[in-house]
Amino acid sequence: MPRSSRRSALVAGVALTFLLSGCGTEAAGEPPTGTSSAGGSAVPLPPVFYLDPHGAAALQVTEWEREGRAEEAATLRRISTRPTARWLVGDSEAVAEEVSNFLAGASRSGQTPVLVTHNIPQRDCARQGSGGAGSAEAYQDWIRRVASGVQGRPVTIILEPGAVPDAVQRCVDDVDMRLALLRDAVAVLGSTGSARIYLDAGHPAWIKDTARLAAALRRAGVDEADGFALNVANFIGTPQNVTYGHQLSDALGGTATFVVDTSRNGRGAYPREHVRSAPSWCNPPGRALGADPTTDTGLDRVDALLWIKYPGESDGACRPGEPPSGAWWPEYALGLAERAG
Repeated sequence: MPRSSRRSALVAGVALTFLLSGCGTEAAGEPPTGTSSAGGSAVPLPPVFYLDPHGAAALQVTEWEREGRAEEAATLRRISTRPTARWLVGDSEAVAEEVSNFLAGASRSGQTPVLVTHNIPQRDCARQGSGGAGSAEAYQDWIRRVASGVQGRPVTIILEPGAVPDAVQRCVDDVDMRLALLRDAVAVLGSTGSARIYLDAGHPAWIKDTARLAAALRRAGVDEADGFALNVANFIGTPQNVTYGHQLSDALGGTATFVVDTSRNGRGAYPREHVRSAPSWCNPPGRALGADPTTDTGLDRVDALLWIKYPGESDGACRPGEPPSGAWWPEYALGLAERAG
């Protein structure tokens, strides 16, 4: 069966699963119409990713130039001139409009945007507060709103950072539901016919058993996606991620491709597990920007190097004085840029 048919069948199959389990699908509605992708290769890799001219770093550069901080502004351009992803984190009815407007800007520029969906129920297993849709039905509805905002325009989507590794670690209440929701999301977003979809698979320091992770990724629909994503919002070096990605790809049959978040991995991970009693994945000191976003990776099975985490956005208020998760932190951003090679 072609992958386009499998994706269409997948939408119906997952909806039936929820119906039989008593979860229902009426609130979610039908998936958006559109030409289904015939597989990962049907939606080509974009030559140029979208550079949002209204990003936080660009606004900071303008402010610092106005204040006479020319040298710092020039350094921060290492971030403001690189394409980064837009994260969709709110359980909002306005998400379709947000997606549509963002993709419209990318279309006018002739570039392809990168989106991150981060709204699955029990998101992050409460590592940095709470978040995510309030129910399975709410998430299904939200994903369909995201898909309706795509409107057949090219987009690369990173699906739910941490969701599959958290399911493997069983920190969520209902693992079966978590994987079924991801499988449904792959099918619905794939039905747009213009989205490249990468299921998040964590990073080399998270799930060591790649066979177990591969099994969960399959249940989450990775075979109907375009591959998986590694190192999202983390700091582990690209060589380690590529080695791990090859091991995971081999566990999936040897043909699965992947993308790597290089936004902050220029100096690799912090060498210890904690920094002043806080986890070292949260705003570690001394880190640097990594390799620029590109699809010309020269690396086996690596589709792209991407800046998925926006450099300079906080990982959370892990220590006194640190901003909450997602807040723009210009001092941290400047440090990342100053230490970049």
